[in-house]
Amino acid sequence: MEETLQVIIASLSWALLSTLLTFALAVPLSLMLARCNFRGKSVVSTLFSLPMVLPPTAVGFLLLQLLADDGWMGLDFNILFSWKAVIVACSVMSFPLVVRTARVSFESVDPQLEKVALTLGKSKWNVFCSVTFPLASKGLLAAAILGFTRALGEFGATVTIAGNIPGRTQTLASAIYSAQQGGRDGEATVLLVIALTVGFLAVFLTEWLSRPSSKERKRDA
Repeated sequence: MEETLQVIIASLSWALLSTLLTFALAVPLSLMLARCNFRGKSVVSTLFSLPMVLPPTAVGFLLLQLLADDGWMGLDFNILFSWKAVIVACSVMSFPLVVRTARVSFESVDPQLEKVALTLGKSKWNVFCSVTFPLASKGLLAAAILGFTRALGEFGATVTIAGNIPGRTQTLASAIYSAQQGGRDGEATVLLVIALTVGFLAVFLTEWLSRPSSKERKRDA
């Protein structure tokens, strides 16, 4: 029971750190994709969406080649097979989902409102903080929740670059796999119920956040 609790706490902590990192990087990129037109925009969007369609183990292999001491970058990052590798893998795999959800949220904000705020003498940063971000906040919260859940359930890329080391890099997903392979069905069932509960709550919250408010329903009517 103690080991199970340790896995749960570690997985939640790593997923949270991954979400914070992903969100900080995804918001500027999604805003740029939503508001700016530039040459190669489709290529940039496609590149950042690749982890959604590639096998997770393929993404893990690419990260392994990139971050290894004798890898493509030729630098000793001291990341592989540590908790830092877990966060890197979770962040890379959840990044496309957060970007796409956040981009839709920003695209739903009327650009005319931002232009009006600019004509009132506000800076672009003030316009983002006082107009764009508040109007897109529900969608951004949904993006963060989906990113957290995706990070919590990550397995393929994580086990490739971080391994499945109990007490060190073992996550909720890899613990379920180990328990099932080891014939510990009771432990696997407990972990599965936890994963299902978190997943259900996350999807339910994103569905609730995507529902139009009463004001929006009256306006559309």
